[in-house]
Amino acid sequence: MLRFLFLVLNTLLVVPELASAGITRHYKFNIKLHSVTRLCHTKSIVSVNGQFPGPRIIAREGDRVVVTVVNNVQNNVTIHWHGIRQLQSGWADGPAYVTQCPIQTGQSYVYNFTITGQRGTLFWHAHISWLRSTVYGPIIILPKKNVLYPFAKPYKEVPIILGEWFNADPEAVITQALQNGGGPNVSDAYTINGLPGPLYNCSAKDTFKLKVKPGKTYLLRLINAALNDELFFSIANHTLTVVDVDAIYVKPFKTDTILITPGQTTNLLLKAKPQFPNATFLMTARPYATGRGTFDNSTVAGLLHYEPPSKSSPSASSFKNLPVFKPTLPPLNDTSFAANFTRKLRSLANSEFPANVPKKVDKRFFFTVGLGTNPCPQNQTCQGPSNSTKFSASVNNVSFVLPTTAILQAHFFQQSKGVYTTDFPTTPTFPFNYTGTPPNNTMVSNGTKVVVLPFNTSVELVLQDTSILGIESHPLHLHGFNFYLVGQGFGSFDSKKDPPKFNLVDPVERNTVGVPSGGWVAIRFFADNPGVWFMHCHLEVHTSWGLKMAWIVTDGKLPNQKLPPPPSDLPQC
Repeated sequence: MLRFLFLVLNTLLVVPELASAGITRHYKFNIKLHSVTRLCHTKSIVSVNGQFPGPRIIAREGDRVVVTVVNNVQNNVTIHWHGIRQLQSGWADGPAYVTQCPIQTGQSYVYNFTITGQRGTLFWHAHISWLRSTVYGPIIILPKKNVLYPFAKPYKEVPIILGEWFNADPEAVITQALQNGGGPNVSDAYTINGLPGPLYNCSAKDTFKLKVKPGKTYLLRLINAALNDELFFSIANHTLTVVDVDAIYVKPFKTDTILITPGQTTNLLLKAKPQFPNATFLMTARPYATGRGTFDNSTVAGLLHYEPPSKSSPSASSFKNLPVFKPTLPPLNDTSFAANFTRKLRSLANSEFPANVPKKVDKRFFFTVGLGTNPCPQNQTCQGPSNSTKFSASVNNVSFVLPTTAILQAHFFQQSKGVYTTDFPTTPTFPFNYTGTPPNNTMVSNGTKVVVLPFNTSVELVLQDTSILGIESHPLHLHGFNFYLVGQGFGSFDSKKDPPKFNLVDPVERNTVGVPSGGWVAIRFFADNPGVWFMHCHLEVHTSWGLKMAWIVTDGKLPNQKLPPPPSDLPQC
């Protein structure tokens, strides 16, 4: 026995990574209906385990996560683990008809993946139609055991999920919009952890309350799960320190206000005031809006309460008599704030957390993103920019059409015919002054086109907003990879003047980036993950209109660079 223990200890000393090997964590998600009341309106929503927001996934870096999803509703369902790299586990990524067919009524599917090289906050959500309006929840990734944060350990950690609430059925909202070709009806409220808060009618009791102790430091895990709105967030009379975005540590900086797009996460340190302040403070969020369409111009609020000294604990009624302070948020269309906030984000770029930015680029791409039109069907009046058009959206003028067979399955079994083609344009087909006077022709093409990348290709991608139907910010999410934001600017990208200004030393690493309204961003990444990877605008209406595309990364030469075959329970179309 002693000899056995000696051998085990000796093995751990020789192979230290075994000593900190992760464990397997099992979860079960029952997709079902349950009744929820918000804004004095009761309705049945699709949810997970009868919770809204859904349950937390908690794991450590290096852990394997196994989630059994059982669909008990009439809707088809998939779950996406937003921001998880899914190294060699592309079958678990989740976007419907891209990496899997949906889980149909009465069916189940086991999502199985390992968290590698990530720690911080991400989130999971439904990835089909508009189901993610209610099907979402946090992913909390702790560092490996005995590994510290690169900042002082907080007293407590609190997930704060920003969302949108629709009194109507969101599925009916987008179905109607796609039929009539117009913009969809907007949400009725924003929410913090599923609660609208006191600034909405009939919602004072449905308010998120954060209780803090004087002098303590709290880690707020902020997630934007809203369907269609980038949001400003602030807490009255308190300064926040940004320490992490999209599960990647950043150089800490202080700010009064955060900008967070749908799909992004931001970890914030909140230092409570040293003494009981005899006041209550609102935390609020409202949209950053740049497009021509209507949007939910309302504000969600939660309450920051201080725990009073025990000797003079006020009653609940005396809390109501405390003064309430409200933060001042930037103007709704403050693009200058958005750009300046993004520029402050920088990677730690140290020996422990290096910024492995591709210095040499194998392939360069230039993608325009924005709105356009499709012709209205014959004998129908549409509500697009004109009676004869429907709203559409595109990348390089291609409005992506989801196939009826999962692209990853077609790729793996070499059965692409009739599913997708590999002729996605790598540059705009019709160049113009992208942020100047728009062209007269606003029509887009339609198709299921992909870009094929050899394994480990280093990629530079410029994403350019367009003015075709008005300039607008677009939060673009890339599945399967993190990328480095090496450059950004306004106007049309200049391939000669702009690249010399790129930051290749400590650019922020992300999975979702806001393409500026009337501007561009440049990102770089290594295509080191075999599979099919979706890229799309995280404004759900734009994704529904076709602002999406897919990359196929081929297998590498070594066994650990190849995508394994699909699991036996992979849903079939």
